[in-house]
Amino acid sequence: MRAFLRCATVGVATVAAVALTASTSDAAAVWSSSAQWATWSNGGYTLRNDVWGHGAGPQTIWGNSYRDWGVNSNQPNTGGVKSYPQVAKAVNKKLSAIGSVTSNFAVSLPSGGSYEATYDIWADSNRYEIMLWMSKAGAVGPIGSKQATVTVGGHTWDVYKGSNGRNAVFSFLRQGNTTAGAVDVKAVLNWIKSKGWFGDVTLGDVQFGFEITSASGGKNFAVTDFGVSSS
Repeated sequence: MRAFLRCATVGVATVAAVALTASTSDAAAVWSSSAQWATWSNGGYTLRNDVWGHGAGPQTIWGNSYRDWGVNSNQPNTGGVKSYPQVAKAVNKKLSAIGSVTSNFAVSLPSGGSYEATYDIWADSNRYEIMLWMSKAGAVGPIGSKQATVTVGGHTWDVYKGSNGRNAVFSFLRQGNTTAGAVDVKAVLNWIKSKGWFGDVTLGDVQFGFEITSASGGKNFAVTDFGVSSS
């Protein structure tokens, strides 16, 4: 969930010690890494491996570009998020100064396992976290309690509000899974502001990736299209 340094820790040796069998995409990719905090910059975006959860297993991230990347993740069938491999675009503008922020995505997801394909959007120096769950599988659930069902930003969501002990978390769970689409991010942020949950925040990173709880035996996740447009 948190794409920056996290309170939960896992030893780098634990992550790197087990070699993964490279997928076809991994073997042919422009860049790949099994390092816990591996990053790669491409086209104004940043890819991050971001293996952070307690008891995490090995994970290899690969990328040809910010819109063509993926991971092979081998996470035990236990509770708790293990990793959030992601692509991120920094906006760094006040909400009131933003004309528009939209994003499009397309993914390939494995069968089995527990995970979400989700946006993780940060505001006011990580004081606020906004998650947009586009698809979910297995034993996963949002932080906090349900506040509303709303149609905004091009989708209908069940909205949850809570805290992880470090920051406020607003989770929008799409009604019905989808593996491709577009989101009006600014419309979602304006809706949160209209509820009085935050004010004229500064939008930081717009991230998208896979929040993985379990992927026993090694499962492949891929982003086949992605972009963030802002003005």
